[in-house]
Amino acid sequence: DLHCVTTWTRRQLQWSGVRFKDFYHQIVLPQAEPDGEVRFVIFTAGDGYRRYFVLDDALADDVLLADRLAGAPLTWQHGAPLRLVAPAHYGFRSAKHLQRIEFCKTLQHYRSPTTHWTEHPRARVAFEERGRVLPARLYRCLYRAAIPLVRWWYRRAEQR
Repeated sequence: DLHCVTTWTRRQLQWSGVRFKDFYHQIVLPQAEPDGEVRFVIFTAGDGYRRYFVLDDALADDVLLADRLAGAPLTWQHGAPLRLVAPAHYGFRSAKHLQRIEFCKTLQHYRSPTTHWTEHPRARVAFEERGRVLPARLYRCLYRAAIPLVRWWYRRAEQR
């Protein structure tokens, strides 16, 4: 399932690719040999969009480096050629057009692509972690009202 922070959900999507956990254990650990102090992973998209994950969250069994949706290669709209998919987290955490993966000990130099009040360190769906300042029910109301604007924005981006 893909859950948007603005309150809509798309159920039973069939993503496929490589589990991030497998990539980490089979490629990153043996080749890069990160030390035990790595706590975060930063995913950067081709357009510069960046999202971080706590390493433990990124290593969950359902987190994918996806290259297919419903058996077909990803389209540009869905994040081709490679997209992060983390079903337990809101969709804005799943960077599209994945270009870079960084491992770090701190988030000292990380800059959020959103405003501080809408940023949440984990953005887990089960806990309705939509932001860090307001209660979840208020974010729900604000984001629900913003859906028409978000749709317009995405349609505009697709036309470019």
